[in-house]
Amino acid sequence: MSIWTHHKKIEKNATLLLVLSFIVVAIGGLVEIAPLFYLQNTIEKVQGMRPYTPLELVGRNVYIREGCYLCHSQMVRPMRDEVERYGHFSLAAESMYDHPFQWGSKRTGPDLARVGGKYSNDWHRQHLIAPRSLVPESIMPGYAFLMERDVDGRDIVDHLRANVTVGVPYTEEMIRNAQRDLFAQARPDSGDVDGLIERYGDTAVVADFDGQPNRVTEMDALIAYLQMLGTLVDFSTYDATARENLR
Repeated sequence: MSIWTHHKKIEKNATLLLVLSFIVVAIGGLVEIAPLFYLQNTIEKVQGMRPYTPLELVGRNVYIREGCYLCHSQMVRPMRDEVERYGHFSLAAESMYDHPFQWGSKRTGPDLARVGGKYSNDWHRQHLIAPRSLVPESIMPGYAFLMERDVDGRDIVDHLRANVTVGVPYTEEMIRNAQRDLFAQARPDSGDVDGLIERYGDTAVVADFDGQPNRVTEMDALIAYLQMLGTLVDFSTYDATARENLR
């Protein structure tokens, strides 16, 4: 009796086909899922990654609230045209502290995964106020109102604690100084800057992002967030390490 005869019997018996299909799917699921229970972390650790500063976190909330993710992705795929245009392809570790992640699903505007440091704070401020003054073909709406919205830091401590519950490694010191760090990052002349750098490292850019030194606005927060994107990982070091491991 050939194998095709057995196959024909299975095809004609709906119950047998359902049972055997379930067994095959169950085995495949176990092969994929079981190893995960023995791994402490499924994301490769990359040097340089850190939690968002309080100001960057507020800026990220503004980014999500205004729907920026609907037109801008934050994931560079490992394809030649994307790498040549945007830079090194995205790593899983770059999204490890994102809740939710901002990979996006379409690009009406350019990808923003590597936008940090590409333009000045003045450029970002002007672009957000009047997009077509810098990019004539842009269809992005203006966000000038962010200049008039002061940041309210009353809930920032709770926000950090909420992130801790989902695995973001904010320390008690970071949480205790959250409000101070929030305002210090947008006030270069304040006396609290050293503490901010000590807690978050040199990649925490301190600047008067919106050009209003006496205020900390949502424009400050959004620009601080944009200027951080893609700047935490030293990709030259990462590539060198990868090449060394292949030897």
